Amino acid sequence: MVLEGSSEALCPPPSLDLRPSPPPGSGPHPHEGDREAAKYGELIVLGYNGCLANGDKGRRRSRLALYKRPKANGVKPDVIHNISTPLVSKIGRSTESMIDFVVTDTAPSGQGAGEGQSAQSTISRFACRIICERSPPYTTRIYAAGFDSSKNIFLGERAAKWRTSDGLMDGLTTNGVLVMHPAAEFSAEPAPGVWREISVCGNVYALRETRSAQQRGRLVENESNTLQDGSLIDLCGATLLWRTPAGLRHTPTLKQLESLRQELNAARPQCPVGFNTLAFPSLAQREVVDKKQPWVYVNCGHVHGYHNWGFRRERGAAHARECPMCRRVGPYVPLWLGCEGGLYLDAGQPPTHAFCPCGHVCSEKTARGWAQIPLPHGTHAFHAACPFCGTWLTGEQGYIRLIFQGPLD
Repeated sequence: MVLEGSSEALCPPPSLDLRPSPPPGSGPHPHEGDREAAKYGELIVLGYNGCLANGDKGRRRSRLALYKRPKANGVKPDVIHNISTPLVSKIGRSTESMIDFVVTDTAPSGQGAGEGQSAQSTISRFACRIICERSPPYTTRIYAAGFDSSKNIFLGERAAKWRTSDGLMDGLTTNGVLVMHPAAEFSAEPAPGVWREISVCGNVYALRETRSAQQRGRLVENESNTLQDGSLIDLCGATLLWRTPAGLRHTPTLKQLESLRQELNAARPQCPVGFNTLAFPSLAQREVVDKKQPWVYVNCGHVHGYHNWGFRRERGAAHARECPMCRRVGPYVPLWLGCEGGLYLDAGQPPTHAFCPCGHVCSEKTARGWAQIPLPHGTHAFHAACPFCGTWLTGEQGYIRLIFQGPLD
């Protein structure tokens, strides 16, 4: 499989198939009954909460399922050529048939262009390739690569490259393909591992001094490029989560999330000041503020209905509000249910916590787990972020327990 970005290159699809995955809970995939259509896993792009802004269409999707192809198409080593005029080798474009999945830079909601963010994409034209073994246990490996329009691996003049001990050519793409495997079982007790860089041949290296430095990091011989449930792939502009079929069985379906939403609303939470009943909007109405929408003071967790008071006029506190329940000052934001089930670390648990400062609601285990994970940002920085929208986490923990008031009757 090949993931394509909007600016440089990678390699042709191997023994896997990227058929658009059905919405969670909508029933089996149309090919799942076919023994030849074994499911290898799913890739979930962080920051889109279940759907791209303009809808999931064709190869541009927020979630991709990988299925077995009728015929394998992995790449293999061949003749190595040194080209004195690199422009003679035409770099492939996103229209190439070898590309299975197109990703673009994820802009964190509520954030403008910051360090490492610009109008021009930083994702490699062919961002990475993923190869799955066609027999159980369907081991899945990731590689970095640049490709030309003839489906040959191509490394630009400025790319870091070298000969290996067995005579093959290895190298890194301009901004690199970074991978972090979880330190423990992802859905059991999530703990972040160490970010590494993956080469064209699938070797594992320590990170370069900066993202696009010419000097590669040291070789890490005791680690591999094999993806595990919960492995994160960073393409310098977009981060993807790999979930195995076994791991996905521990996540909620869209139907289960809708059931949890209805249970929250059935409890009839009320605004402790206005005494009006609050209700989470339907999952289809995500990001559209409803008049019954619950809002929260993210520094204390008290849930209210929307009100237009409590602004603090002090310098630097233009958007801060004072909670009428406890007098703590901080951001006041609407609450949204996390709709991408693949990002959850458990299933069936009540959505009792919210990320700060964005207000995306999920289970406690999910909030606690993601708040521990440092995601790459810019050329050398790392920061924990909400997996549903990409907003940097703030506050002591990065999340808050929600305090609802029940109906007075």
